Amino acid sequence: MSSVDRDATRREAGSSNRSDALGAATPVEKGSRRDRIRSKPGMGPAWRVGVFLAGLLCIVLGFALAVLPGPLTIPPVLLGLWIWSTEFDWAHRFFLTFKEKGKAAWAHAKRHPVSSTLITVGGLAAAAAAIWAVGHFHLVDRLKSLVGL
Repeated sequence: MSSVDRDATRREAGSSNRSDALGAATPVEKGSRRDRIRSKPGMGPAWRVGVFLAGLLCIVLGFALAVLPGPLTIPPVLLGLWIWSTEFDWAHRFFLTFKEKGKAAWAHAKRHPVSSTLITVGGLAAAAAAIWAVGHFHLVDRLKSLVGL
């Protein structure tokens, strides 16, 4: 693809001639809400940053839930990737991969409901026990004194 073709594609997608840090914008329908937002000066980049931050928040929440066993981390990550894929071409590829992994995890949980439930409940019990132990044995204070804070 020549640079002229890339510039034309970027203009059609609502981007300027230069590539920004967030990558190329996804093409949108002329006259749609997103097209109107992108056509206003300064609103296009602000919209893209807002979409990026909303997706990032969901993905960070998903990774924070990764300490719990089971498929609890997959839905927020999928939501974040879906949010990103509405605006960024590069995120669409990741979204499709994680969507398939989410379907596989859900299918596994449906095939093995007892073991999935036991693993999830056991993980929640272990997390609760860890939180109780940190508070009961004053582990944060002990760690601070070991480090010298």
